[in-house]
Amino acid sequence: MAATRACQFLAGSSVMSTSGNSGRDRGVSLSRRMAVSTEQISSAATTTTSFVENGRLSEKKTKRRKEESELISNVYWNLDEMTEENRKKLKDYFEECKDLIRSDGGPPRWFSPLECGSHTPDSPLLLFLPGIDGTGLGLIRHHHKLGKIFDLWCLHIPAKDRTSFADLVKLVERTVRSECERSPGRPIYLVGESLGGCIALDVAARNPDIDLVLILANPATSFNRSQLQSLIPLLELIPDQLLLNLPYMLNLVSGDPLRMAWENVVKGLLPLQNVGVISSQDLLGMPQVLADMLPRETLLWKLQLLKSASASANSHLHAVKVQALILCSGKDQLLPSQEEVQRLRRMLPKSEIRLFEESGHFLFLEDDVDLVTSIKGASFYRRGKYLDYVSDYIPPTPYEFKKIYESNRWVVAATSPVMLSTLEDGEVVRGLAGIPSEGPVLYVGYHMLLGFELAPMVIQFFMERNILLRGIAHPMMFFRLREGNMVDLAAFDTFRLMGAVPVSGPNFYKLLSSKSHVLLYPGGVREALHRKGEEYKLFWPERSEFVRMASRFGTKIVPFGVVGEDDVGEILS
Repeated sequence: MAATRACQFLAGSSVMSTSGNSGRDRGVSLSRRMAVSTEQISSAATTTTSFVENGRLSEKKTKRRKEESELISNVYWNLDEMTEENRKKLKDYFEECKDLIRSDGGPPRWFSPLECGSHTPDSPLLLFLPGIDGTGLGLIRHHHKLGKIFDLWCLHIPAKDRTSFADLVKLVERTVRSECERSPGRPIYLVGESLGGCIALDVAARNPDIDLVLILANPATSFNRSQLQSLIPLLELIPDQLLLNLPYMLNLVSGDPLRMAWENVVKGLLPLQNVGVISSQDLLGMPQVLADMLPRETLLWKLQLLKSASASANSHLHAVKVQALILCSGKDQLLPSQEEVQRLRRMLPKSEIRLFEESGHFLFLEDDVDLVTSIKGASFYRRGKYLDYVSDYIPPTPYEFKKIYESNRWVVAATSPVMLSTLEDGEVVRGLAGIPSEGPVLYVGYHMLLGFELAPMVIQFFMERNILLRGIAHPMMFFRLREGNMVDLAAFDTFRLMGAVPVSGPNFYKLLSSKSHVLLYPGGVREALHRKGEEYKLFWPERSEFVRMASRFGTKIVPFGVVGEDDVGEILS
């Protein structure tokens, strides 16, 4: 275990001072996946600084700080330019739907998108169960990212197919059991949208012995309380000879709630916020695609299928004991999803919810929805029977880090952090050049007021040195502590995306054994919640057991101090 030096300086709003044994690596750059050169930052960060007696930065240092800030900003914006996700657009969805409809026929079957072949051998299986459209292309905007961490199969239900709901459940069940026998230690993910959500729930209820993980997007378990039910008698009264399809049916509907229901069908099929990125030529072709996808007789069958699916799934909810992540749209105009998700949360003991307030019914076609990010943020990705917070962790992609940075920009702007580190020879430099590059490294420090120093610190480490700090965090960020007082775990998704793990001896051991950079606050939450007169007060335990664990792996310990945040405000009580 390497001994280290630590000191504190007052400079700006927040200062962190660290030192390390291998801090002379001045050519450190961000990883290749970011594809951004940081030679200028590295050279600037290792410039020795001097301090005047009153602790304020000199004019020369202030100028240097501005230059370095601009360099970091340049890295961020270069990163922004180079992290365009390889995701298809809504028009691609309709274009590929044309091909599937054109070659329609036969029974329901599985297919795997051609671009999904880069997953590792131990990747879990993901089965996508489609909604009312039945094409199986509902995840088209997510295929690229899903294909890297899952073995992805999609269920295609041809428009002319009339397989009953019970038989659809049996089809999925046969596949689940077959794949479970082939890879018994691998979990199987069922991603169900609307109708597919009901299929997933029934399969889970019928197979309690299989390791399943459910991801339900606006499940149709609330169909009996939706306006869609009013369309069934109308469609049943129209003679088959008319052969009216969806666009023409709109002209026949009059009065409320029927007209509202039909309008909601169209709004649900065409996410409004996506229409702006589609050309007028694309829009002209979409009604025909919708008509081919859901002609009158098909739409009637789909609605009847939803009705039986909802009744069956609700009758089996009590038997579902598996993990379930429920994704809910705030502007679902086909189903009352917001009310339904709260009911499902009470009924399913291992469920969590994520709300997308501005999204419509077809959640996965929305621009701002990223399924992989939601799975990772909720700690729902695992390769084995139990979640391993160390080995199952997937670092944030450049796109995800960009979103995290933007969401914390106000904290960075409010605190204006200045970070200093100490080189091996004792030189104090601006930036993080004194931080060891290779792990295991343990960063031990104390919280400031409300822990505002945490986000700027983790972000700066990742941007400047491509070091991901794996924070040891309170269990409340990962688990519902009490059923009667449930914590909104969605508020902590960012921490989990950036690598936080619940505090425990085994997790600490795994992090150090994997040569990670570990962030530890011995004072915990109590230290961040300072009361009146507790500025800069430590709440560390008398026995520092982490030192023994660190010594076992020859860990470099980097103590750090934070100055400034406790001076920003005054606690009155």
